[in-house]
Parts: sequence; C-alpha cells; structure tokens
Amino acid sequence: MTFDDMIDAMTVEIYESMKHSIEIGKWPNGTKLTPEQREQSLRAIIAYEHKRNIPENERVGFIDRTRPDGKQHGSDPLQPDVLKILNS
Repeated sequence: MTFDDMIDAMTVEIYESMKHSIEIGKWPNGTKLTPEQREQSLRAIIAYEHKRNIPENERVGFIDRTRPDGKQHGSDPLQPDVLKILNS
C-alpha cells in the first residue's frame, strides 16, 4: 500500500484519532508516539486535509492572521504593525 492509498483509505474516525494522538503525544492505548511516528502522522493528517479539501481555517497548523480590528495583516503577516509615536 502506498502513502496515497493509505490517505485515500483513511476514514474520518482514523483522521480524528490520529490528530488527537499528535496533539497529546500518545496513541489511544497510551503508548507515547516516537518522533518518527509523530512526523509521519502529521504528514498523513496534512495530506488527508489537502485531499479532502478541508477549509484552510480548519486545518492543522492554521494561524488566524486577522487583527483584533478585523483587518488582515499586511503582505507579511509575521511583521508587527508599525507603532507611531506622536509628539505632544
């Protein structure tokens, strides 16, 4: 079975269980995920979300770039807003 075949066969239940396991670092039976298992599981989750057209704001790793005033950040969302100091 190829990686793509595995993603095609993944059910919503498996997806949710794997996502939860990544979040807490343990499999449902309590066994700790190895770094390799975490990496491969995360790759599978990302591929599943992409293949199933999960909305971007519901995907793993989504960061809402909306400012408190409702506007989007500029071209580089990691750049802070410019602070303007007015002379009194």
